[in-house]
Amino acid sequence: MSLHIVLVEPEIPPNTGNIARTAAATGSVLHLVKPLGFSLDEKSLRRAGLDYWPYVKLEIHESLDDFLEKYGDRRMWLSTTKGEKLYTQAEFRDEDMLLFGKETAGLPRDFIGSRKEWAIRIPMSKETRLRSFNLSNSANIVLFEALRQLGFPGLK
Repeated sequence: MSLHIVLVEPEIPPNTGNIARTAAATGSVLHLVKPLGFSLDEKSLRRAGLDYWPYVKLEIHESLDDFLEKYGDRRMWLSTTKGEKLYTQAEFRDEDMLLFGKETAGLPRDFIGSRKEWAIRIPMSKETRLRSFNLSNSANIVLFEALRQLGFPGLK
């Protein structure tokens, strides 16, 4: 049993590093969809002190189209500020894909528009002018709700 965290064109290395650590700690699969805003070569990972990368179940996809060609038949929850449904209203299942867009732009609008029923959001204060939560925080919030619903499978 596992969930899949999908980062579409992530730009900020520490965000991806934090999410990779969470994926390793929860047994989730991490998908990175290119282009990436950083390098994943061994030297860069070592320099960043990311010694847990060997424990990350990682898949790298050349583009969103390539990812969809391989996994397009899966259930995909799109985390976006444009979602009408709260993330707590989603009914998560084993093998669900949790998609998050790049830090500066989110997921592509047309992609969200064609899958509106799968768009979920994390509630935020209406009084602030923040665009969204930090990517790694958002991924953790949604992932742990999904894990909670599934009874924290394989976790102690």
